[in-house]
Amino acid sequence: MPYTRILKTWWPLAASWLLMGAELPALIAVVARLPDPAINLAAYGGVVFPLALIIEAPIIMLLAASTALSKDLPSYQLIRRFMMWAGGLLTGLHILVAFTPLYYFVVETVIGVPQEIVEPARIGLMIMTPWTWSIAYRRFNQGVLIRFGRSQTVGVGTVIRLGADLLVLAVGYAIGTIPGIVVATSAVAAGVMCEALYVGLVVRPVRQGPLKDAPAVTPPLTWQAFRKFYVPLATTSLLMLLANPIGSAAISRMPQALNSLAVWPVVTGLIFMLRSLGIAYNEVVVALLDEPHSSLSLQRFAWILSIINTLILFLVAATPLSILWFGRISGLPPELAEMARIGLLFALPLPALSVMQSWYQGMILFGRQTRGITESVGIYLLTSALILGAGVIIGGFTGLYIGLLGLVASVFTQTLWLWLRSQRVWGALQIRDSIIPALPTSQQSID
Repeated sequence: MPYTRILKTWWPLAASWLLMGAELPALIAVVARLPDPAINLAAYGGVVFPLALIIEAPIIMLLAASTALSKDLPSYQLIRRFMMWAGGLLTGLHILVAFTPLYYFVVETVIGVPQEIVEPARIGLMIMTPWTWSIAYRRFNQGVLIRFGRSQTVGVGTVIRLGADLLVLAVGYAIGTIPGIVVATSAVAAGVMCEALYVGLVVRPVRQGPLKDAPAVTPPLTWQAFRKFYVPLATTSLLMLLANPIGSAAISRMPQALNSLAVWPVVTGLIFMLRSLGIAYNEVVVALLDEPHSSLSLQRFAWILSIINTLILFLVAATPLSILWFGRISGLPPELAEMARIGLLFALPLPALSVMQSWYQGMILFGRQTRGITESVGIYLLTSALILGAGVIIGGFTGLYIGLLGLVASVFTQTLWLWLRSQRVWGALQIRDSIIPALPTSQQSID
């Protein structure tokens, strides 16, 4: 498979994820310039975002599932029914947490965040109510678009989302008196709703054309087959996102808790922008491994992308670019900007690990051996719990640094396990490609 084919599939998804990753730095840059920045940043990064993510966890893998399984209209309709029910039920759970006394039990007793961020975070979580269903609807339909070669529209949707974000942020910044948590969560909610609306519109021609005309899958997708495929993925995302509130709870019990919680979304937001280039590779692998003689090209592309991502983060971390980003662009006070700069050095392996995770996980999804993904997340959580627990017990190290150390170690052990569990699929791909004759070079170059 020519690299141009991989690049053509990957870059719109990478651009989409990169723009999505730009959302958090944009939020931070505005909130940091509004009243009480440390409190509002900590409320968003330590409570609202982790809780919103964990509530939506069961539907976050709909993108991968839809990309892999929406091959004909009956399969699409089955997954769509699941999406509608799951999105509605999880939205109900979000309302239960945000609008009832259950919130105080979760935030004060379980997570144990500093008291000054409890009420601001609750307001933000209330505003985020549309988040879960919008994400479910968007990710499901994006999978269909990717499956039928419309990955460019995914990037356009992200531009629309970011545009809505920036509009709300600009209004909030211009007014200047609205609490930062209200501005940030209003921007996020508006962005995901606008993107969901756009994706719902552009998927219609695909649904009425290529999807409707696609040959029926044999054997047809059944609820039992879908459940066997998807439950491990849903469990995986739930376990993975549990690490966010667990991390907040641990950091809240270490030195410099408020500052660490305030800086955490700033550092991880920058890291996520680079990690997103690798995260986008997962759907590329799932979509293109169907084609003979694609595995070696996809593997080499993954290694090239890993090296490039690592070099970019090293350039930022090892030069004055980090102070420019954290101080001038993100708007952190000097002491918090310095804390963020040091924290970034802990995260250097993460961009490369994200690419390799997508490569190994994509192979596992292609082979429908999703249990291995769930196992890898269990290892991730165990590693994270051990390091964070040691940080709390020792109690002598800044929470931000222990949190980042735990993140890197956890992603490393998870990637190692994914590599191990993907080897059976890798072997099957090599046998397949050795049996099926390669196309002539002139045909291979046709995209």
